[in-house]
Amino acid sequence: MPANITAAQFVKRLKAHRSAAELKKIQRYFKSGEGEYGEGDEFIGVRMGQVFELAKEFIEMPLSEIEKLLESPIHEARAGGLSIMGKQTRSKKTSDERRKELFDLYIRRHDRVNNWDLVDLGALYVVGIYLVDKPRAILYKLARSKNIWERRTAIVGTGQFIKQGDVADTFKIAELLLKDEEDLIHKATGWMLRAAGGSDRQQLLKFLDKHAATMPRTLLRYSIEHLDKEQREHYLGLKKAR
Repeated sequence: MPANITAAQFVKRLKAHRSAAELKKIQRYFKSGEGEYGEGDEFIGVRMGQVFELAKEFIEMPLSEIEKLLESPIHEARAGGLSIMGKQTRSKKTSDERRKELFDLYIRRHDRVNNWDLVDLGALYVVGIYLVDKPRAILYKLARSKNIWERRTAIVGTGQFIKQGDVADTFKIAELLLKDEEDLIHKATGWMLRAAGGSDRQQLLKFLDKHAATMPRTLLRYSIEHLDKEQREHYLGLKKAR
């Protein structure tokens, strides 16, 4: 890939899109205040749509420069780096070797993937696509991590398997995360269970029959969103009775 595409160029272009009004909205949306999950994260006020458009222009950025974006204190720069990684992973021109390099970079620099949107940008594509035809022990290791973002990667990383009709790991990892205390894990797990149910409804119902009464409410609500009204009321009733 061209060596003249740099992280510095990306950040310079990124800063041209900054907006004070957008900054206020972003800081509220990502909860970056004291004591919140995004505390200390630095934003400059660029809409994510603009970040992703810029990532298209920089899709051929070398791996060493992508890592510089991940090292940036600016959230939108890290989002841009992960967006580039996802776009490279999905490109038909990308070799298996390159996909492994992108996967390895994501795992090695997970310390810079420190918000839910960053996880979702990387885990769905960089992690999921690479692991589709490979052993998945890394996801179970991440599911047991003390780091919330690594646990989110574990469940969101199964999204690509679901698209292939392979839902086993989604349900197994969801079981590991049922007692998680973080709402952002409940949402991600419910999201993946809902998606898995679209591929295998009976497996979702079996999972809910076993766990609905004790699942966190947010996780349950996300999981049953695509069920019919009678089924939703049934599983919510199990939770209420409990």
